[in-house]
Amino acid sequence: MLVRGFTLAASVLCALVAPFATASAQSDLASRMKDPGQWPMAARDYANTRYSELDQINAGNAARLQLAWTFSIGADRGQEAAPLVVDGTMYVVGPYAGPYPNRVFALDATSGELKWSYAPKPEPAAAGVACCDVVNRGLAFDNGKVFLNTLDNHTVALDAKTGKELWHTKLGEINKGETITMAPVVVKGKILVGNSGGEMGVRGWVTALDENTGAIAWRAYSTGPDKDVLIGDDFKPFYDSLKGKDLGVKTWPADRWQVGGATMWGWISYDPELNLIYYGTANPSPWNANQRSGDNLWSTTIFARDPDTGRAKWAYQVNPHDLFDHDEINENVLVDLELNGQTRKVLIHPGRNGYMYVMDRATGEVISADAYEFVNSYKGVDLKTGKIIPNEEKTPLVGKTVENICPSAPGAKDWQPTAWSPRTKLLYVPHQHLCMDFKASQVGYVAGTPYVGADVDMYAGPGGYRGEFMAWDPVARKKVWEIHEKLPVWSGALVTAGEVAFYGTMDRLFKAVDAKDGRVLWQFRAGSGFIGQPVSYRGADGQQYIAILSGVGGWPGVVANAEVDQRVRNAALGFTGATQDLPFYTAGGSELLVFKLGGANGEDTSHAPSK
Repeated sequence: MLVRGFTLAASVLCALVAPFATASAQSDLASRMKDPGQWPMAARDYANTRYSELDQINAGNAARLQLAWTFSIGADRGQEAAPLVVDGTMYVVGPYAGPYPNRVFALDATSGELKWSYAPKPEPAAAGVACCDVVNRGLAFDNGKVFLNTLDNHTVALDAKTGKELWHTKLGEINKGETITMAPVVVKGKILVGNSGGEMGVRGWVTALDENTGAIAWRAYSTGPDKDVLIGDDFKPFYDSLKGKDLGVKTWPADRWQVGGATMWGWISYDPELNLIYYGTANPSPWNANQRSGDNLWSTTIFARDPDTGRAKWAYQVNPHDLFDHDEINENVLVDLELNGQTRKVLIHPGRNGYMYVMDRATGEVISADAYEFVNSYKGVDLKTGKIIPNEEKTPLVGKTVENICPSAPGAKDWQPTAWSPRTKLLYVPHQHLCMDFKASQVGYVAGTPYVGADVDMYAGPGGYRGEFMAWDPVARKKVWEIHEKLPVWSGALVTAGEVAFYGTMDRLFKAVDAKDGRVLWQFRAGSGFIGQPVSYRGADGQQYIAILSGVGGWPGVVANAEVDQRVRNAALGFTGATQDLPFYTAGGSELLVFKLGGANGEDTSHAPSK
């Protein structure tokens, strides 16, 4: 049970109160998104673009980037969180590790001075049921409050000025295997939170809480009868195969939907004009598909819901009867595109299955779905029916090892978020390039224990590289440029109006590249690998800053910072085989790194790329 945490104030409190007193702490989130100097939510905006309008840093001067300040989070595990910057203060959260798990820090965004910190006291048992490292993907902010999700299923509200806890609400049960790793999202006074734990047979949900009280407003399950999934008469899916009553029950073997996974630990988008939130659900449980006949709705599904009531308006299942752990929790980027002479309100979903989906976000129609990575587990997507076409040769059978399945279980891209530039009209995609051997096995359900039923061995895809950062044109439906990396690219992406894109590598490099052609402009070698999310903001000195957490981990990185034997290829749900050599490149870390431009004459070029 989470109890009240403690707050550590900075030594000279009176000097800190004044700046807050003049800040527009009561401004709503939408107005802050319009200020390019701030970074008010993990995705920067409701459209999930991760685009900064700041252009002080550009292709001509990015080589002059240098460290401005650093800060240690104090927990050397996977650092996946995006820092927030609001009214000159940076808010950052650590993973569930170290003496103070899920600790929140408030820092002066220009100087790095610590203003306050808050440490909850979550249940230690939570670490034992987290399937893929004890990460936290970030905080949320609205109306003078900071919102935190803890690994042991609590959402906490803090006063942004002082760090004082305002309320906390318990949302799940760790004894069932439930955890929370996602960054919360605030929409119209509600905090939206989803759960993790599909590998434990957890039943997925998204919950809305009142931001002022923490009271639960609604909860929408991913499986089960329509009343639980919040499906009613106003539910209008585009495809006939998704129409019918209680499909969240009928598309499963008897009662299997109750332990069917389909959790929601990824990203939520919001269209204020349509008043719809969008998110994807995770894989069905167990991984062994032979134990769960049917399409297994509503796993691997993109939902559009009314944020006021939670009621589903449409849904699209990306991978019916998922065979390969191809969650579809990845972000849905909301943009307007000129397609065939017509402006369409679309969402772009880079699927874990390897296809780049462009969908009408009002109706759920799939407009296009093209492979952006090497795919042999499917044969394409039928745009008439919306159904993905499986490759029967790759279907896993109990006791048989099926070789060379591409993409592997983490998919062509996992949680690591893309960035969209309205200037170049390109999507910048960090992702992995892995294949796998897969052997299904029978597994029984025991609450709070692994419910997988598969033995997996992952390795580099064709060409021998394991990661890629690339730019995708959703109108031309093709890749524009690409950068191959020896390890999976597990960091998020950032792109700016200066036409510079940023990402990090697991072998400790943070890179700035030309957004138009992918040319490397600058790189910095950190103490630990990157799996975090870069952000950009304006400091009190008028300078543009870039910030990211360094600290390898996550699903592909536990071999470098946890007690996992790198010689056991199927450890860490199979990822160890793909990253056996990672400990030779990096160890765990917990450093917040903040950069700005150096001297006008180009001093400090020590981290510029070699010729």
